[in-house]
Amino acid sequence: MKRLVLCAALLALAGLVSASLVSVDPAQAASHAKKSTANKPIVDKSAPETAQQLSLTVYNNNLALVQDVRQMNVAAGRSRLEFKGVSSNIRPETVALSGKGLSIVEQNFDYDLLTPAKMMEKAVGKQIQIVRTNPATGAQATETATVLSVNNGVILKIGNRIEVLRDDGIPTRVVFSSIPENLRAEPTLSVTVDSADAGTRQTTLSYLTTGLTWRSDYVALFDEKQGTIRLQGWITLTNSSGTSFKNAKTQLVAGDVSFADSYDDQDWQSRRSANVKAGTMQNDQSALGDYYVYDLPLRVTVANSQTKQVGFLDLQGVKADKTYAVEVDGFDSISTPMHVDSILMVSSIAKALPVGTVRIYMRDVTGEPKFIGENPVAHAPAGSDLAIKLGQAFDVTMQATLVSSEKAPNDHTRDSMLYAFHNARAVPVTVNLKQGGLWRGGRVVDESLKSKRLDAGTLLWAVPVPAHGDATLTFTVDTGG
Repeated sequence: MKRLVLCAALLALAGLVSASLVSVDPAQAASHAKKSTANKPIVDKSAPETAQQLSLTVYNNNLALVQDVRQMNVAAGRSRLEFKGVSSNIRPETVALSGKGLSIVEQNFDYDLLTPAKMMEKAVGKQIQIVRTNPATGAQATETATVLSVNNGVILKIGNRIEVLRDDGIPTRVVFSSIPENLRAEPTLSVTVDSADAGTRQTTLSYLTTGLTWRSDYVALFDEKQGTIRLQGWITLTNSSGTSFKNAKTQLVAGDVSFADSYDDQDWQSRRSANVKAGTMQNDQSALGDYYVYDLPLRVTVANSQTKQVGFLDLQGVKADKTYAVEVDGFDSISTPMHVDSILMVSSIAKALPVGTVRIYMRDVTGEPKFIGENPVAHAPAGSDLAIKLGQAFDVTMQATLVSSEKAPNDHTRDSMLYAFHNARAVPVTVNLKQGGLWRGGRVVDESLKSKRLDAGTLLWAVPVPAHGDATLTFTVDTGG
C-alpha cells in the first residue's frame, strides 16, 4: 500500500509541475553558468559535431555494437567532447573513442534526463520563483520560495509561511534560475580528452548497448502439385534502447555469440527446431569469425520504441514435399486412433538461414493463400534440410496394439507390436513411424517391413498407406536391457 501511495504521489508531482509552465530565467542561468565554470580547468571548447555517420551491428543476444563517426572541432589541451543521442542502455565500460592525436582522460555517461519533476527534485534546498496569475484580472504576482521537500508533494517556504504547491485552478508558473549541470535533454556521453593540437578531426565512438534486437521470420508458399515452395525472409528490428538511430548502416550477426552476461533468455530456441540436416554448401554471406553477417541493402532509421521490418530473402522453386510422421516411445497399446503429424520436408535450401520462425501457407480451391502451420528454425547453413511440422493430419490416423510381451533370454523383454494405419485421403500417403524404447542390446526379431536404425534406441519404418485404405505394420523386438 505504501508503494502505491508513493507512486501516486510521484505521478501527481509530475503532473502538477508539468501542468505549470516551467521556465528558466536566462539572465540568472547565464550568471549561474559563469560562476559554476569559473574555477574549472577543463572547459568544452569544441564546436558542434558535423557529418555524423552511424553503423549498427546487431546480435541475437539483445546486444548491439554502435559505431558513431563524427567530425568534431577539438581544442588544444584538455577539453570535453559531448556525444549527444547515445543509447540510454549504453554499457559505459565498453566505450572506445579514437581520433588522431587524442587521448582519453575521463568519460561520464549522463542519463538523468530533464523533466519538470526532475527539475523540482534538484531544486530542493534552493530558491525558485512562483508566478501566479489572477484569473479575473490577469495580474501577476511573483514570490521567491525555497523548496523544502518533494516527498508526496512539493512543500515550499515563502517568507514566514510554509505552503504546499498544488493544482488549485490558479495559473501558476515555476521559474528556475538554471538547469542542473547533470540533467540532460537526451542521454549524453561526455569524454574529457587531451590533444596537442587544435582543429577539426574525425572521431569514432564505439560502444555496446542493450535494447536493440532482431529476429528473422520466414513466409513459405507451398505448391503441393509442383512440389516446391517460395521462401521469403523478413528481418524484424526492435529498438527499445531509449534513443533513435537515424540513417544507420546496419549489419546483423547470425550465431550465438558468447557474452559474459546473459542479456536475453531465448527460451524459444529450446523448442523443437525444424532443422533435420545441416548443409555444407558455400554461402555468399560475409563472415565474422564463425558467424554469418547479413548486410541490410539500404541504410535504415530505427526510431526509439519502434519495430521495423526489412526483406532480406526471396527464394523460388525450393524443392518441398509433404509427408506424415508419428513418434512412439515404448511398447504399449493405444485405445483410440491418433492423428499423425503432417510434415513439410524442404530440401537443400541454397541460402543460410538465421534463427527464426517459418510459417507455411497453401492456396485453397479459390486460389487464396491460407496459413497451415509454423516451426522454429535454428541457425541453418546453406544446403540445409528442414522438416516443418504443420500440425496433425485430419484424415490419416494410427492405432497401436501390444500383441504380446514376454521374457526373453538374458532377462530381456520381447515385445510384439501391431500398428494399424488408416488413410481417408484420395491420394496414397507414406507414414514414417519412429519407434523408440530399445535398450542396449535391443534388436529386431521379426518385421513385416524393413526398418532403418536411427540410433541405438530408435527404429524407423516407412509405411505406405493406399488412398481410402488401410495398412498394417507388425514387428517383434528384443528390447534389450
